[in-house]
Amino acid sequence: MEGALRPVLVVGTVVTLTVVLGLVVDRTLRAADARHPETPLWHLLRRCRLPLQVTLCTAMLRGAYRTVRIAAEHRAAVGQGLTLVLIGATAWLTIRVATAVTDSSYARYAAVSRDVAKIRRLRTQSTLIQRVFTAIVGVIAIASMLFTFPAMRTVGASMLASAGIIGIVAGVAAQSTLGNLFAGLQIAFGDMVRIGDTVVVDGEWGTVEEITLTFLSVRTWDERRITMPVSYFTSKPFENWSRGDARMTGTVFFHLDHSAPVDGMRKRLLEILEQTQEWDRRAWGLVVIDTTPTTIQLRALVTAKDAGDIFDLRCIVREQLIDWLRCEHPYALPRLSTSDAPGGRDAARDRAPAPLPDTAGLGPGPGKR
Repeated sequence: MEGALRPVLVVGTVVTLTVVLGLVVDRTLRAADARHPETPLWHLLRRCRLPLQVTLCTAMLRGAYRTVRIAAEHRAAVGQGLTLVLIGATAWLTIRVATAVTDSSYARYAAVSRDVAKIRRLRTQSTLIQRVFTAIVGVIAIASMLFTFPAMRTVGASMLASAGIIGIVAGVAAQSTLGNLFAGLQIAFGDMVRIGDTVVVDGEWGTVEEITLTFLSVRTWDERRITMPVSYFTSKPFENWSRGDARMTGTVFFHLDHSAPVDGMRKRLLEILEQTQEWDRRAWGLVVIDTTPTTIQLRALVTAKDAGDIFDLRCIVREQLIDWLRCEHPYALPRLSTSDAPGGRDAARDRAPAPLPDTAGLGPGPGKR
């Protein structure tokens, strides 16, 4: 009876202690969050409850499983399994805590800062730091699991003895991957491009949606995703419309007749801008920039606070100005001349070649029947 109750007692005690400790820690974090609502760290740390309970439960079972005295022939295998679970749970808990700390720092800075560019830069850096830290912890955890096996220790010693050759081979084989890795770190701390920036890449306009250590995703205006290696942004030129000041200047071009009322168009342009929310009231203008024998080219200049508003504003100006010209001044729109040349059809008939004479007396000339 004692041998049957001992494992139940040990496992039940461990589970009970795990649940109680998890509840105590959760209540403590909840109370700290209520006392300091301006600090999101305590709320974010509550996400670590499950990995904390798994780590505590595995650690206590790892220390007490020998006292159970069951399946003595499999004691080494049970201990090995609990060790592997403990390493994995510890890595999970470490990643959760680090994520909570970085997210808390970003949330506090974003709540008090009004500089959108700095907020985007911090978000990009914190995201990449989390990914680097997760990768390092994962590699260490896997290596620790492997080195718990006696056979792997010998392999590990051999690998360390030939680390120089392996490093050279790995560097050559993973040249592209390592290049993207360092490019990702350069983007994070070089402030070249940030999450949320408006960029133009290979003629495609979009917003940076995700940055990892190996690739970058751009969401285009029509909801497509363009994925490319981060090394592209460190080796080729691209347009970043959000770097520094997000305000932009846009232009709208018109090809009109020489009789177009330019002064009237200026007044109408100002009326259109004053009725729109997209115009930031920094600058505007309308000038004739070119002329041809049949038309003149006008350029309307408008400003807006970001790339999205400038696109919408250009469309509004183009649409309403053309509609105004069509209704009020239709003569100003370009026209194609379809009238006859001076002299009309009579002049054209006079220039036509005369028929060949019938010199042989053989009937009508060519073309006559």
